[in-house]
Amino acid sequence: MSENCLFCGIVAGTIPSTQVGENDRAIAFMDIAPATPGHLLVIPRAHSTDLRETAPEDLAAITLLAQSLIGRVIERLDGATGANLLSCIGPDAWQTVFHTHLHVIPRYPNDPMVLPWQPHAGDMDEIKAVSAKLV
Repeated sequence: MSENCLFCGIVAGTIPSTQVGENDRAIAFMDIAPATPGHLLVIPRAHSTDLRETAPEDLAAITLLAQSLIGRVIERLDGATGANLLSCIGPDAWQTVFHTHLHVIPRYPNDPMVLPWQPHAGDMDEIKAVSAKLV
């Protein structure tokens, strides 16, 4: 538990939230600044800054809870045809709350959410050079 963490306050019940699911290690609640209708967050109960710090048991718990919620999102929300599962790690990757969380973002035909990444063919020499640093 981190004293100044918004999400730790939600876990503790001192900050209100609209919860939609839980398990023994994780909770899920509606995002108050949704990208699309039904946007929710899944967090571990234990504080960790991001996925790099998250205990394996907590990572499994948030992933399994997110999986079940993705099914509900697509089945129960009128017009939802898919979902994005997103984890932002660090300020340059849009992380604004530094407690591990997964965004479950319902997707609808012609919804307003646009990510800045537009896939295009990469330079294969660069791809191979970068991959060499990761193996």
